[in-house]
Amino acid sequence: FRFKDSLAEELQSADLVISHAGAGSCLEALEKGKPLIVVINDKLMDNHQLELARQLHRDGCVLYCNCSTLVETLQSMNLSALKPFPPGQPEKFASFLDKVFGLQ
Repeated sequence: FRFKDSLAEELQSADLVISHAGAGSCLEALEKGKPLIVVINDKLMDNHQLELARQLHRDGCVLYCNCSTLVETLQSMNLSALKPFPPGQPEKFASFLDKVFGLQ
């Protein structure tokens, strides 16, 4: 896709999402419960996408690869082995901030 204001419709109907390893893209797909393959751009900003992709993979939530291994990843993928991404708990973060700033 070229830039779109929202991919909500496409994500809703997707059976599989293949995305770059940007944090926003990863979280949006995972929060929708979609199986996700992240394709890292290893030439971008000290390869920071690899860190996120590796951690999400360690957590069992995504598969990751680079452009040269995408076809191999698609051929060997086992999407049933992926774990659901745990839902956020913003109330815990808010409580933490309240304590830090002495509001609680």
